[in-house]
This record gives sequence, structure tokens and C-alpha cells, in this order.
Amino acid sequence: MKPVIFGLSGPSLTPDERAFFAEAQPAGYILFKRNIVDRAQVRALTDDLRALHGRDDLLIMIDQEGGRVARMQPPEWPGFPPGAMFDRLYDIAPSSAIAAARANARAIALTLAEVGITVDALPLLDVRQAGASDIMGDRTLGGEPMRVAALGRAVLEGLADGGVVGIVKHMPGHGRALVDSHLELPVVHADLSALETDLGPFRTLNQAPMGMTAHVVYPAWDAERPASLSPTVIGEIIRERIGFDGLLMSDDLDMKALQGSIPELAAGVVAAGCDLALNCWGRMDDMVGIANALPQITEMAQARLDRAMASVTRNAAQPSLEQLLATRDRLLEPVAA
Repeated sequence: MKPVIFGLSGPSLTPDERAFFAEAQPAGYILFKRNIVDRAQVRALTDDLRALHGRDDLLIMIDQEGGRVARMQPPEWPGFPPGAMFDRLYDIAPSSAIAAARANARAIALTLAEVGITVDALPLLDVRQAGASDIMGDRTLGGEPMRVAALGRAVLEGLADGGVVGIVKHMPGHGRALVDSHLELPVVHADLSALETDLGPFRTLNQAPMGMTAHVVYPAWDAERPASLSPTVIGEIIRERIGFDGLLMSDDLDMKALQGSIPELAAGVVAAGCDLALNCWGRMDDMVGIANALPQITEMAQARLDRAMASVTRNAAQPSLEQLLATRDRLLEPVAA
């Protein structure tokens, strides 16, 4: 198995993709809007991927946060609110906000599990800071570490109850970035004391099954390399100071924050300590180059992957999607206007 998550070019596997994936044996896949038509199509696609690999617990992930980041959209699927809605409710009713976040995440998980998606890139544990880039903005769960951790825990629990693995992101914190890492490389000049604020939610939830790195440079830790490519940040900050021992994947290698060829970057993030490289766009030349550049997955990374995928078992006493959405909406009424 190669330590990489690949994207797909469309709503079904092409013959070239089928042959390549069978040979390369990636650790998993990520789906985007281009791969999504309706329930029957997505279920057929995920079933096809599982059959191709003979792995019922295959990592098939998606970014289904709610708000402006949602790959599965109405009218086929319900709409989901952004993280900031739960932050606003927390201002006036913390316990209600936590319950609403849990119900919302469980509802998301039901929609994903129904179509065979096993992992969601949620929750964001980035602590929002005034004046930072709006790329995080209303996607975040707030600007106070304890609040972000409390709501993030509810999201992880809700996803797990619905049978889906959550990913905490973007380690060790994207909330101070002044530019969008999709477009350029952010450099966060905060000192060590200030950065402790960013680490707080990740440290609190360091038992999460999966995590994702940030393509951000933190000169206080490593002035030369973004976190995804930094053995210092991954080893000393994420693994040691945060204490995270779950499966760690990079953010998308195609983001403009990173410089270099995609195969070189894939090899770089794995060499730096990421368990898996994330390559989203389904371009065959990049994927072939990555497969050639990467070693086989390490025993430790394989163990983390297996442990993460075994970390959730769908709760047998499952409320319906409609019940979960009604509960969430009732709780959010004070901030819904």
C-alpha cells in the first residue's frame, strides 16, 4: 500500500484509473463535487472502490463541513450550517451549542454513511484570530480554545455516532494566517507564548483518530519549512507537544502554498513525518509520479490507519436524519435569524 490519498477525475472510475489504482494500492480516496451526482451514483462509486481493493473499511473521505465547504449539496442532500453558527449559540447557551453541533455532525455522518463515505474532514480546530484571512472565517468554531475544543469534541462524537471518522484540522493551527494557503504560503509570526493558544484545542482532542496538517510556516518553530514539510513541527509540536498519535495526513499538495513538483511534495511530506500525502485532483501524471516517488506505507502508519478506521461503529439506536435536523434547528433558533 502507498501512503497517499488520491482524487478521482469524475463520477465513475475510468479504465485507466481502475488499472492504476489496482496496481498502486493507495491508502484511500477523496471525493469532490466533480465526483458527486446523486445518492445512487455515489454509492455505486464507493462500492466500486471497495470492491477494487477488497477492503470494507477503505478510507473514502470528503470535505463536508457545511456552509461554503460542502461537496454534497441541496436538493439531493440537506444543507448544513457553518461552524460559526454553533459559536454564536455558545455565546448565549453553551450546552445547547454543544448539543446542536453533535446533532448536526451526526446528521452529516448519516448522509455520508448512506453513500459509503467513511471519513469527513471535520472538525476545524483552528482558533480564529481577528484580522486573519477569511479562508477560515465562518468555518471555525470560535476564537477561544476551550470553546473550540468543546464544540470540536461534539463534532467528533456526532460523526462517530453516525459511523464516520473525523479529522481534526489544520494542525498545529491555521487561525492566524493572513493569506489563503490555497493561493500563497502563509507565515505566522506569533511567538511561542501566543502559539500555545493555537495548540490548545488540538492538545485537548489529541486522541482524535485522524489529523491534517497546515501549509503554514511558523518561524518560532521552523523558519524554513511549512508545517506539512517540517520534521520539527510534525515531530516536536504535533507528535510530542500536542501528543497526537493518530493518523496524520497532509493538506492538499496542489495548494499554491507549496512549491515543487507534486511527486516531490508527496515524498517530502511523508519524509517529514506525515503518515499519508493528500493529492486531490485526480491528474493521472501526478498520481503516477507520486506512486513512483513514495515508499510503501510504514508499519506505524498502517497501524494508525487501521486503528482510525476501526475507531467508529455506527450506533445501533440511530435517530432518523429528520429527527437530527429538527433537533439541530430547534437548538439553533436563537441565532438563526
